[in-house]
Amino acid sequence: MPMTDTAPAFTGARLLDETVTALSDRAPAILAAAADQLRGIRLGLHFNDGSHATLTARHSRLVVDRDRCPDPDVEVAFDNRAMNLLFDLQRAPVDQVLSDSLDVRGSRDDTLAVWRAFTLLSQRAAGLRSMQELWGAYREQAPQLWGSATPAAREPAADPVDWTALDFLARRSPEDAPAPPALIGDTTVTAPRMLWDGRTSTSWSLEDTVRDADLMETMRRCRARTNEEIERLLPDREPRAELYDLMRSYPARQGKGLRPTLTIAACAAFGGRPDDAVRAAAALELFHNGFLVHDDIADESTHRRGLPTMHEEHGLGLAVNVGDGLNLLAVDAVLSNLETLGLVRTLGLIHEAVHMCRESIEGQAMELGWIRHEVVPETDDAYFTMSTKKTGWYTCISPCRIGAVCAGVTDPAVLGRFDEAFRLIGIAFQIQDDILNLVGEEALYGKEPLGDLLEGKRTVMLIHLFRTAYAHERPRLFDVLRQRRTDKTQQHAEELLAAMRRHGSIEYATDLADRLAAEGIARFEEDLRIIPENEGKAVLRQIAHYVTSRPL
Repeated sequence: MPMTDTAPAFTGARLLDETVTALSDRAPAILAAAADQLRGIRLGLHFNDGSHATLTARHSRLVVDRDRCPDPDVEVAFDNRAMNLLFDLQRAPVDQVLSDSLDVRGSRDDTLAVWRAFTLLSQRAAGLRSMQELWGAYREQAPQLWGSATPAAREPAADPVDWTALDFLARRSPEDAPAPPALIGDTTVTAPRMLWDGRTSTSWSLEDTVRDADLMETMRRCRARTNEEIERLLPDREPRAELYDLMRSYPARQGKGLRPTLTIAACAAFGGRPDDAVRAAAALELFHNGFLVHDDIADESTHRRGLPTMHEEHGLGLAVNVGDGLNLLAVDAVLSNLETLGLVRTLGLIHEAVHMCRESIEGQAMELGWIRHEVVPETDDAYFTMSTKKTGWYTCISPCRIGAVCAGVTDPAVLGRFDEAFRLIGIAFQIQDDILNLVGEEALYGKEPLGDLLEGKRTVMLIHLFRTAYAHERPRLFDVLRQRRTDKTQQHAEELLAAMRRHGSIEYATDLADRLAAEGIARFEEDLRIIPENEGKAVLRQIAHYVTSRPL
């Protein structure tokens, strides 16, 4: 295909970028596996549509830059036909190189590592409906090369080209994919075998089907099922306008669904019925939203999930009462498990819920104390302790433990297997949330831009800034920080942000979050070996990788 002067809107570089972006949300474990193969290699890609891309691995992420790689370790130049090679995995790369179509430069070991990375991406990502739709849209640009993705193209072609990938794609469309599971299911529980490992190859027919759950779809379904349970728990009586309708407000502001998914997946991982964990998941969400209402008051926040906070919209008195009501309803939801889970498991849930609440209010007290007494901790360890108590327990650790209790696990030693892995993952997740408050898009993050700086939150970035700031800078930084929330302006927050950028505080926090997440994933694999490989454990693993692969 000749090079064109004007690159089409949907270029090869854009396809790669959007594939990696989608997988970071929908199947982060796939990206983590591919990144592990690509580690330390700079890959330069040149597409025949005139676009270029650089692909590198950073911890468990793949990073795409839609530009030329200045000093690649491996360089690949190919035309549209060569895109099929990503799907034709039975043959070795040397047997797939086409004249004037694919050119690869690099050392043998690095080239094989790149091939293994793309094998993982194509072999596993191709089973996701969202990936089929994305690649189908790209294929539609050149149907003479790819075969039509329309339903009519499912009929066998009159003259097959005898090219495995092209013939396969010509007969497949996104609608061919099976329907997604009801709750937890169709998740990879073992790593896929490589069809070609650099020495030998195996046939497609000898391979087990490799499937990965779409994490966003799994979380959406767990969240929806939990919201249905919350709706059943909320009383349908007066006072509606001043209490019960308001109690529906925060749960209806859709979050990620992280806690419900962890709870349900942990229950399934230990062999429990996912439905047995739904009411406990609903209780966790009620506790969470009650905490948020009260936290927003304490922090003087103005927005939550893209909408005005409860106290901003309805006043302080009603907001306090709504938070109390949500917490009371959460307690009632925990107790109501007696009729379905029995006394022993319900007592276990009560114990876990009380411990979770105690940790959360202690962490909140630590942070509010720092703000009240105008203290900035000197070490990251102080932040780790506060973050684990305030959010780590009720966001990551407790949902896993509570889900296991729903499955009948009561041994403290077994429940404790979650603690260290998800402590590290929880800290990393919170640091990333703090970073997103500074550099993320408000539409995606859902909170007030630079709200943490306006509220004086003691984040890792702020601690690093005060640890590295020059002596002549600190008085001014303290002057800005100690002002009341109502007296601070956006300019004050931007002044602190500029100082963080000068001192590399955001980069420091990003690297720290990556390191903690990697340690957490390693502990996950080590500490949770007692759980057999099953769909529930696979979802837990996907969530663990989600922390490290979601874009900042």
